[in-house]
Amino acid sequence: MRIIPGDPLKYVETEGLGYIELTKEELELQRASLGLDRPYYIQYAVWIKDVINGDFGFSFFTTEPISTIFGRRSPISIEIALIAIFFSFIIGVPLGMLCAVLRNTIFDNISRVGVTLFIAMPSFWLGMLIILFCVLILEWRPPLKLIQIWDDPGGNLAIVLLPGFTLGIGLSAVIARITRSSALEIFHEDYIRTARAKGLYESLVVWRHVLKNSLLPVVTTLGVALGSLLGGSVSVEKAFGVPGMGNLLVAGIEARDWMMIQNLILIYGIIYTLINLVVDISYAYIDPRIRYD
Repeated sequence: MRIIPGDPLKYVETEGLGYIELTKEELELQRASLGLDRPYYIQYAVWIKDVINGDFGFSFFTTEPISTIFGRRSPISIEIALIAIFFSFIIGVPLGMLCAVLRNTIFDNISRVGVTLFIAMPSFWLGMLIILFCVLILEWRPPLKLIQIWDDPGGNLAIVLLPGFTLGIGLSAVIARITRSSALEIFHEDYIRTARAKGLYESLVVWRHVLKNSLLPVVTTLGVALGSLLGGSVSVEKAFGVPGMGNLLVAGIEARDWMMIQNLILIYGIIYTLINLVVDISYAYIDPRIRYD
């Protein structure tokens, strides 16, 4: 961001006058006040020191603390991510199990075609179709302003439900495919054959033995997906105009807001790493055969 042409500090916002261009002297003074006239390695060291101290700096354009902006925008992205995970699980896992139980039937073949289509379908394109359907058919428009769940639960749900559902539909196709493949492998295990030989009902074999042991790759996929979604789904948030973290990143890139971009990417990396750590630890509780010393 610092190397590519252009300078985000060249224009400043003034009350009543919009953006005005700074003179060369004013620009140099402003860069010096922000420490941007120093070598890159010194800027990096100062930034890391500030981050360790909990100081993420200020946005170049809004002059608002980045931590404040993050605290205001992150709940929206968290809600969208959790809604997407919820929909993907309640749709993908049952569908995948049904396809495995009814493998090579008409239902299985049609479901696999549908799953493939939804996997290949871009989430932002699906979001645009949903928006068009809501606007043209239902004559409903999602609110574009920021509404927190503790202020107005209904208004907040109107903001996050459709983006979460859009992301969840695409992710549920992935979950269904993984669940089906994992369940088909479990069906050929010796302990499944033993359970059937003992006279257990097929429904008990499926839901008590096959399903539980098929969830390990599903949990892995959902954990990775949750880490990505918590970082903000840029395309879907942009399509729906949701004031979340993904939309904030797009705005920062368009405005060349260096501090905003590098701190958001750092936060995304931390979130992604922590989510993957939690997923790895959860393996021991999902599958008793896995234990950590």
